[in-house]
Amino acid sequence: MTESTLSKLKILAESAKYDVSCSSSGTVRRGRKGDGIGNTVGGVGICHSFADDGRCISLLKVMLTNVCMYDCAYCINRRSNDIPRATLSVTEIVDITMEFYRRNYIEGLFLSSGVVRNPDYTMERLVKVAQDLRTVHRFNGYIHLKSIPGASQDLVRKAGLYADRMSVNIEIPNEKSLKHLAPEKDFKSVFDPMGYIRQGVLENKEDRRTMRHAPRFVPAGQSTQMIVGASPEHDRDILRLSSALYATPTMRRVYYSGYIHVNSYDTRLPALKQPPLVRENRLYQADWLMRFYQFKAEEIADDSHPDLELEIDPKLSWALRHPEQFPVDVNRADYEMILRIPGVGVKSATLIVNARRYRRLTSDHLKKIGVVMKRARYFITCGELPGQCVADVSPEYVRRQLTAIPGPCRTAPDSRQLTFDF
Repeated sequence: MTESTLSKLKILAESAKYDVSCSSSGTVRRGRKGDGIGNTVGGVGICHSFADDGRCISLLKVMLTNVCMYDCAYCINRRSNDIPRATLSVTEIVDITMEFYRRNYIEGLFLSSGVVRNPDYTMERLVKVAQDLRTVHRFNGYIHLKSIPGASQDLVRKAGLYADRMSVNIEIPNEKSLKHLAPEKDFKSVFDPMGYIRQGVLENKEDRRTMRHAPRFVPAGQSTQMIVGASPEHDRDILRLSSALYATPTMRRVYYSGYIHVNSYDTRLPALKQPPLVRENRLYQADWLMRFYQFKAEEIADDSHPDLELEIDPKLSWALRHPEQFPVDVNRADYEMILRIPGVGVKSATLIVNARRYRRLTSDHLKKIGVVMKRARYFITCGELPGQCVADVSPEYVRRQLTAIPGPCRTAPDSRQLTFDF
């Protein structure tokens, strides 16, 4: 690698770090001996993320260029910013990827780009990188391509034949706010490529039913990203949009990125001293509830509670707002209700339903199953609970107890010393 290429790579890797909409799960592109390099079996792939089997994996995360024709207020690479600019050629990106892979630095590629000339020109270059890796170098590793908003259907469909996953970032969850912060963009330019990807995946499924060896189209689906804190939308609005996206058959992940105040001179942006990381974390927890715990967006945040509580997680917040749903008898309640108990996860809920077929469960059994009893004890009955250990299960009391700073043991009503390690 030449000094010039290395210098450009440093600039473009730094510019790419703000895009978090990448994931490696959901693809099974196999490598065959003597036929190609690398593989993505087991969902391996990208930048210090974790695969389904728990392995830490790495990816070359880089931009083709950080030169951009757009002037989005929230973006470090906006046209009006005076920052170092660089552009890598298609050949340079391909060579860097292959050399890094051979040296075991990476297991795949996440490639995005600023928009140069027009969306189709930029998208064509991204497609060419993926095409050369697959057809010329027989690269079977993970490839995630960032689709350019406004790109044509033909180019998006061509990209899908070479990429494992594609993403189109929404960025701002409200079109009015998007037009205010990024006047050259609109929701149509974002949702059209999403529709092309979705249509291609569904058509590919039909083709593979009749033609076993038909090429796969974006086998790991698509993802997107929303910036949190750059515009005045409530968490309710963000979660409703996420819920609508998850209702489509190809959306695998919605990522939330706390706004980093990189363009302090732009008065359209809030002057945040630090990114809203706690809010970002609460949104990820709420997203998890929608995906795996059968919660609906309006249950987590509604008109009366438009924003998530920062002090407690969304599941506990819902439980405290609905005391009429508790306590839950873990020996009788259905699986869906057990999932809603604070301190009970998906695996624990499954184990509870299976174990109670053979015996009546007690708190000791629940601890062994993996239930976090210091939370769950306020919301369940299982023979001995509640009663001798929990004197008060009112929402106000429970909130105080679960948000208290760890301290010395407190005296329970039966004069026994209990340690609450919250």
